[in-house]
Amino acid sequence: MSLKPQALPSLLGYTADDLTKLLKEEHGQPAYRVKQALEWIYTHRADSVDEMLNLPAALRDTLKQNFRMSPLELVRVQGSEDTTRKFLFKLHDGRYVETVLIPASPALYGEKSDRHTACVSSQVGCAYGCKFCASGLDGFTRNLTADEIVGQLMAVEKHAGRKINNIVFMGMGEPLANFKNLNQALDIITGHWGLNIGARHITISTSGLAPMIKKLADRPQQIRLAISLHGATNDTRDKIMPVNSKWKIDELFEALHYYKSKSKKRITFEYILIKGINDDLEQATILAKRAKSLGALVNLIPYNTVEGLEWVRPSEEHCYKFRDIVRNNGVTTTLRIEKGHDIDAACGQLRLKQETADGKITS
Repeated sequence: MSLKPQALPSLLGYTADDLTKLLKEEHGQPAYRVKQALEWIYTHRADSVDEMLNLPAALRDTLKQNFRMSPLELVRVQGSEDTTRKFLFKLHDGRYVETVLIPASPALYGEKSDRHTACVSSQVGCAYGCKFCASGLDGFTRNLTADEIVGQLMAVEKHAGRKINNIVFMGMGEPLANFKNLNQALDIITGHWGLNIGARHITISTSGLAPMIKKLADRPQQIRLAISLHGATNDTRDKIMPVNSKWKIDELFEALHYYKSKSKKRITFEYILIKGINDDLEQATILAKRAKSLGALVNLIPYNTVEGLEWVRPSEEHCYKFRDIVRNNGVTTTLRIEKGHDIDAACGQLRLKQETADGKITS
């Protein structure tokens, strides 16, 4: 008996080992069928099982009855081909997620350039309630499955007509709070049989889940790590990051030193500058000291206005002063006057508007 259509799992959520178990052990297929299926999915980018012509008809019928290809439906695109583009995807349960495609731009995480960067979501909504972020304004709905994470990348590549070669998990949600599905997705993204994107081109951003940072450190790949710090002291960070009430800065930095002991990759501190909240120049000095202890890079981002929140961005002049203090203390520092400010760029805004219009969110 096949599953109900809306509940059908997607083949995009299966690793090579998973597919081997499915085809070889459960359906008695020879090992080379796994290779053929993976080539159709990730090399030829088949839109349907019907296109997999070198698979036996009976196997194709079984796959069609029990699986779907894409777990996402493209609903809207904002932006143009030569600028930052935001994609709104509808999921099988009627919820929405956003993915952003950023064109070639100055490097943010140590490589020569970001080229075509996809900013990927890991959850519908977010439970961590960072005060500057639109993703959690309606709270947490659910984790994304591995196929929904991988599906974002494949759908963006298909609709944009270009290869993604850099990934940042900085979209909706807290990636490390969805570690099981994130881990599965990373296996597919980095697999030579899958999307084949090198771990060094993947950055995972976290609000500071110290125990999960250690788990990520134990993964045997050089994945980059970015920390949404946004405050150099507990008093300041408490105003912005509720997660700081559970894992204070000292515990966070203990986990970061553990990560650094396992990885050769430079850690990045993301620091959104919010006028009158965390942009005091004393914070810049403390931030520099903390970053220097880890050899970390600091990425400063002027606050991106979010409808429904009262905070504002500092003047560009003040942002440059803050940057210069950090930089003059011997820390590699960037100030990102971000792309996409005109397309509801603060992550989660487009999804909030759509789900409000659909009646899933009420004010």
